[in-house]
Amino acid sequence: MSDHLHLESLDGSGAIREAAEAAGAFDSPLDRRSALRRGATVAAGAALTTGFFATMLSPAEAAIVKGQHSKTNDVAILNYALTLEYLESAFYAQAVANLKFTDPNVQFFAQTVAQHEADHVAALKKVLGSAAVASPTVNFGAAVTDQATFLATSKALEDTGVAAYAGQGTNILQKPVLVAALSIHSVEARHAAWVRLLLGGAVPQSTPLKSGNGAPAPATFDDPLTEKQTLRIVTATNFITG
Repeated sequence: MSDHLHLESLDGSGAIREAAEAAGAFDSPLDRRSALRRGATVAAGAALTTGFFATMLSPAEAAIVKGQHSKTNDVAILNYALTLEYLESAFYAQAVANLKFTDPNVQFFAQTVAQHEADHVAALKKVLGSAAVASPTVNFGAAVTDQATFLATSKALEDTGVAAYAGQGTNILQKPVLVAALSIHSVEARHAAWVRLLLGGAVPQSTPLKSGNGAPAPATFDDPLTEKQTLRIVTATNFITG
């Protein structure tokens, strides 16, 4: 497989792009009570109703329906994936720009993953066309200026991304969308293993591995995350400011 997604092969029939163009209903805002009903805190609920989240979370929450396969659902899933990729791309880009790395291995990881995430964003935006949600305003604080905080945050983001992609696999209708999701999912899993290695996961551990271990492959099976679970995790970080 090549290093980059070839969008023409993923959407050769134009079906994804056609569905995206028909997704104008995705622009409806998310009201505060709806956000709170989804289990967010008052502070997170306020954030969900502004700017980026008002545009993105409403269509995703309304349109991604477990077991309901449609082109509209696929577009919502792609926008949901794009949301996560926006966050990761901004995180790594800012870390590369601002962090004074003390370990060249960590710097190489950050630079490599920054390019991967930027490519993921570009690919998803091209497929979605005018239906693509806008990028958020973010503030990562010490996570992009301190190496230890960067690594811990990277691990959390990558583990969440892997589980989020896994949680939507059975909801996808169109093969091109599934191909795109799987090709990104496997790369995110490699990122998750890589950062765990940098955090010391290669140090010998007793087997069978205990729960919560830091090994690159920490468990026999991974649990997927639903959309609601993922969005709660994202909002709890307070990285999204608008």
